[in-house]
Amino acid sequence: MKRRRLLAAFAAFALAGCATVDVADYSSERPVLDLARYFDGTVDGWGMFQDRSGRVVKRFHVRIDARWTGNTGTLDEHFEYSDGTKERRVWTLVKDGDRYTGTAGDVVGTAQGRAAGNALHWTYTLALPVDGRTWHVDMDDWMFLVDATTLLNRTTMSKFGVKVGEVTLAFRKR
Repeated sequence: MKRRRLLAAFAAFALAGCATVDVADYSSERPVLDLARYFDGTVDGWGMFQDRSGRVVKRFHVRIDARWTGNTGTLDEHFEYSDGTKERRVWTLVKDGDRYTGTAGDVVGTAQGRAAGNALHWTYTLALPVDGRTWHVDMDDWMFLVDATTLLNRTTMSKFGVKVGEVTLAFRKR
């Protein structure tokens, strides 16, 4: 009997550890994040990729040229990495109330996101080139608007449910 209680307590503790944050938890936070308002014009970002041990593997700058027509936005991202490599990703975003969907050439399927207050939670699968192969990596992406020009972004990358790294970004709207 004592063993069962111990196992039940352990199971409850383990399940509580799996609880995730809901974007609605930020609904009263200000300023309110509206991607169509923030990503309109040119936005610069500085970031880094860390592997699962926390070691910084790459640093980068990204320039985003963004525009919206109605509820559809285009984010044209130009990356320059610390090793000199360059990359471009063009997102097409669609806003539907507090929800966003998005597609890009290296995104598998459609990204799904929801905004509340100053936050956006965004998930998608990225086709990531690694050592001559392509990995499909799950991206769990959070954005937080700090003020009218500053947006912080943290993304956890995982494969088969195992964390493979993190991306941290700070954006500044021109």
